[in-house]
Amino acid sequence: MNKILSVCLLLISFLVACKSTKKIQTAISGIKKDSVTVVVQPGHDAHADSLNFIGSIYHTIENQKIEFTTFTAKVNVDYVGGDNKNYNVNAFVRMYKDSVIWISVNSFLGMEAMRVLITKDSVKLLDKLNKKYSARSVAYLQDVTALPLDLSTLQQLIIGNPVFLDSNIISYSMSNNMISLLSIGYWFKNLITVNESDKNIQHSKLDDVNVTRNRTCDLTYSDYESKKGPNFSTNRKITVAEKSKLDVQLDFKQYDFNKTLSFPFPVSDKYKRN
Repeated sequence: MNKILSVCLLLISFLVACKSTKKIQTAISGIKKDSVTVVVQPGHDAHADSLNFIGSIYHTIENQKIEFTTFTAKVNVDYVGGDNKNYNVNAFVRMYKDSVIWISVNSFLGMEAMRVLITKDSVKLLDKLNKKYSARSVAYLQDVTALPLDLSTLQQLIIGNPVFLDSNIISYSMSNNMISLLSIGYWFKNLITVNESDKNIQHSKLDDVNVTRNRTCDLTYSDYESKKGPNFSTNRKITVAEKSKLDVQLDFKQYDFNKTLSFPFPVSDKYKRN
């Protein structure tokens, strides 16, 4: 049951994490040597041109965010935990923008094992295998993930929009038809990479600005399609490393936007309250 709970919360938050770095430039150390990196510094001859270029890319990324009223999806989740064992579950996701996230997770035998309901104020969990019901404040998500998460941020993560991308961009690089921007926000440094032609997000690497942290997370977005309207990444890979490593792959088998949805969450009197 703990495995299912972990995957469910992982799907909700994508377990975005961060890794301490001694210098800002270490965040772009993974860029290939043949790339061109420009650090934006006052007084630099190309300062104005760099700012204009960065501003253009940043605003394009912002303008390409997926807008939605409702969203529904069936997601196949494959992951390898710290025990080096492979696990696979199916999750069904429903969302109403700025209102609710509903997730149902099937066990390995195909039975519904857990149901989750997240609103702006609360997180409710139904452990259907063990007949338990839990209700927490939304701060529970922050406790579980050690991140400043709220309903809106979680919805953006699930829909595939960039998160923790700040307008304070201090450098950019270009290589192999890819553009990378390095921003520093209140919580995170974010190295985000987009395709030069369509500006679709390819990769995001988050580093905690708190140098005492020692966690890292890489998110990769691929298999974009637009048959439902917006460009949507149907395949996501997440690697989280701290004391142990967690590899997760999310494969969106079905998804749709702006359909009429319900968010059933009945709690039987037979369930034990926590």
